[in-house]
Amino acid sequence: MHGFSPLYSPFGPEFMLAFLPILMVMAVWTIILKGFALWHAARSNQSWWFVAILIVNTLGILEIVYLIWFRPTSPYSHTSRHPHTPAHDSSPAQV
Repeated sequence: MHGFSPLYSPFGPEFMLAFLPILMVMAVWTIILKGFALWHAARSNQSWWFVAILIVNTLGILEIVYLIWFRPTSPYSHTSRHPHTPAHDSSPAQV
């Protein structure tokens, strides 16, 4: 370790300046998708999905999977995707 700085990087400052906008776009993309997916998971009482999305960072992949395939159809429903609703008979009861 003779003469090496602890801040040494094999990449020059030009590379870092070119990479910074890409990094910022990826960060904004992740924050928006994570927030949207967390909001839907919380509104639907899906605590396991909420915890998984909160902890796992996949640059939006897990969030997209949740939003496309596992999000309930209504953001206000607290039941499964297709809740069973009994049929209502509008005719009067026969004796």
